[in-house]
Amino acid sequence: MNCPNDHGKMKKITRNETIVFRQKELRFLAEHYVCSECGITVDDLALASRNQKALSDTYRKLAGLLTGDEIVYERKKKGWTQDELARATNVGVASIRRWEKGQIQTKAMDDALRRAFRDDAQSCNPFTGNRRLSLARIKMVLQEFSARLGRRLLMRGERLLYAAKYLWYADMIAYRELGQSMTGATYARLPQGPQLNNYKDLMELIRGADDSAAEPLTEHETRIIARIAMSFPTNQSVYNASHAESLWKERRDGELIPYSDAEAIQAI
Repeated sequence: MNCPNDHGKMKKITRNETIVFRQKELRFLAEHYVCSECGITVDDLALASRNQKALSDTYRKLAGLLTGDEIVYERKKKGWTQDELARATNVGVASIRRWEKGQIQTKAMDDALRRAFRDDAQSCNPFTGNRRLSLARIKMVLQEFSARLGRRLLMRGERLLYAAKYLWYADMIAYRELGQSMTGATYARLPQGPQLNNYKDLMELIRGADDSAAEPLTEHETRIIARIAMSFPTNQSVYNASHAESLWKERRDGELIPYSDAEAIQAI
């Protein structure tokens, strides 16, 4: 690479760097081009990518997460392509590519990767988002939405037409960001939009569930609900948005919607 100040060819150097990243002090080897005359330091795209990966992998080692190279090694040891690993962990193949290149996975997704590599039969369920169904948690999430929206979503006689849309977004976004749904609910493509599978049998059970015995919502889950409530302040807005999502449009009536497609969500 030539010096941007017209001093000719620059020299590539490798040096130790220390930065604070995600509240952790990290020391890693970085590569840069340096001009011997003016001292300017420059990275091209390839070096910037390698430096970012070195930083990411240093953090992942410190946090007890699989590094990009470890994911590649374990995948190849199984004889899997990236697509096959994506299916084994129930995520989109784009996530596998990003993690191998340097993006840091969540702890929940790191656990899913490790389960897949050791052939754990309980690794993933494509339709429940890596969580057992909790009717009490469904009730808790809908109550949180009701508080945020200023209106009740879970009313007697209501067929979850709008409530299910809020719930669907909450579960899908939680899975996308945390590697686990909020409620373990399964969703189907129905003419009126994404809906709880077998919702007619579940409505009264959800209303009667003891939400005080459910696992409390985490801070991240509560923030997700707040974002969705702000994005869709009215029933019609969440209804319209869900009907515009490819996850719903590209399926046949009655077909289940897998959580592995959560990355395709566009409205949130």
